[in-house]
Amino acid sequence: MEPAATLDNNYDLTLQDFPYTINWREDRCTRCGRCTAVCPVKAIEPTVHTRRVVRSEGGGPTPAVQRVTSQVVVQVQDIDRYCTGCGTCAMVCPTEAITPRYNSHHRFLFYKNKSGAPYRRGGRRNDPSPSTVDQLKFTRISMLTDPALDAGRHEFNIRTLLGRNLPPEKLPLRVKKGKLVKIEGTFIPPVREIFPIRIGGMSIGALSPHMWDGLAMAVAYLNEVEGLPVVMCTGEGGIPPSLLKSRFAKYFILQIASGYFGWDEIVHAIPEMKEDPAAIEIKYGQGAKPGDGGLLMAYKVLKLISEIRGVPQFVDLASPPTHQTKYSIEEAVAKMIQAMSMAWGFRVPVYPKISGTKTAQAVLNNLARNPYAAALCIDGEDGGTGAAYNVSMDKMGHPIASNIRDCYLDLVKQGKQNELPLIAAGGMGKNGNLAANTAAMIMLGASAVDIGKYIMQAAANCLGDEYNRCNLCNTGRCPRGITTQDPRLYRRLDPDMVAQRVVDVFRTANIELKKIFAPLGRSTELPIGMSDGLSVSNQAIAERLKISYAC
Repeated sequence: MEPAATLDNNYDLTLQDFPYTINWREDRCTRCGRCTAVCPVKAIEPTVHTRRVVRSEGGGPTPAVQRVTSQVVVQVQDIDRYCTGCGTCAMVCPTEAITPRYNSHHRFLFYKNKSGAPYRRGGRRNDPSPSTVDQLKFTRISMLTDPALDAGRHEFNIRTLLGRNLPPEKLPLRVKKGKLVKIEGTFIPPVREIFPIRIGGMSIGALSPHMWDGLAMAVAYLNEVEGLPVVMCTGEGGIPPSLLKSRFAKYFILQIASGYFGWDEIVHAIPEMKEDPAAIEIKYGQGAKPGDGGLLMAYKVLKLISEIRGVPQFVDLASPPTHQTKYSIEEAVAKMIQAMSMAWGFRVPVYPKISGTKTAQAVLNNLARNPYAAALCIDGEDGGTGAAYNVSMDKMGHPIASNIRDCYLDLVKQGKQNELPLIAAGGMGKNGNLAANTAAMIMLGASAVDIGKYIMQAAANCLGDEYNRCNLCNTGRCPRGITTQDPRLYRRLDPDMVAQRVVDVFRTANIELKKIFAPLGRSTELPIGMSDGLSVSNQAIAERLKISYAC
């Protein structure tokens, strides 16, 4: 691939400075123009090159100089139009004449902050190395010592509880005349039985209408046809009114975050709701950008989004880093959780979501004392996002495995390990091992896990990866049509196909979880905290997580 222009001075960049270089085969190219038309960042463009050619022909050849003009495709050297490696050009090329190649010697990070504006991107952190969770193995395999189960024939109940699960002696129930009676004036926490893999918070606005519709259809189908009680979090930004007032609302977790986007519409719809939502999630932080608020760029705030969120069109929607009226976890627990519980008559589980951090245990200990707190969701450093500063995604946050393990062991000390559920998020299925990652987190102490980026990769063939490939989620130019509000792009996505793939993902995960839990002899309840079934070949990880070291 030839550069678009020659270097004029020492401040121009060469193609070797960019993370991806375009390999173009002139002999294969038919000059159809498809590649340059679909490139989401305009990193390639057609141009005309004139070359000096010396030819010598005939029996007594005399060298002759000719100038040959040819049409070529070149990669631009503008840092604002750098190739993201999405490969859209290769997908549309009929002759396989063009493809991006990762440049491991690039110096992109030295130049990405042009004009003093820090580099922002979507996706997940640039770390291709295996996570701690991916290194865990299941080594307690029952042979003749324990009653192993047949994953193919035995009946399993791969379910978990969302909500505070009080032990029998703490329930305000008494037996009177042979009947179980609730003591007047007492509170029984609401609990939902759900599948242990949830679709995490991705807002309608961050996702395209077709992508969001596909997920919503899949969740309804999984619950009503497949019998898998999968729930989905709406993310910050509300929910379509037609869905909010339908019988399907019970499959969705409504998220309220620091921007409160869409919550006027939700509150006004409460009297007309046919079903209670599955839960209310109060978002204080996310793993991809700990300590920072959400951001939906103006070019994603079109008519549909502005109506759902109750805001003007074409304005940046920035959420504060914290809920501005709550300045401590004690105040948040006392006011926010109780207020949300009261809004639904204490019938709906309410819990906070926080970033993975060393202060997670402080949050947990305050929640453990509050009877209205239903769970704690912790989003680890590998969590994805639609928009974040590069420095936040790559350099901030806490690994989810050790954070969940610390919190679970803290609950064990308090005797509440089976009472307050922990939900793990951030990097689940990062390398495709969704069921294995889920089982490992459950055995470390989580009751459920959240997935986001995984479901986009599995259901809609997201082009992003941990080599900074594509990651255009924040620009509204997603070549797959997943994270854009541009109808020319999201029409590439078929909601029915998305729904079908999501259903396939959960059916597969259900079978694989049975395969993992069967040798443990667990069928009616999850092996939450059963860490003696885990091992790892890294001694430091083994000591940190308090599991066995095997090599």
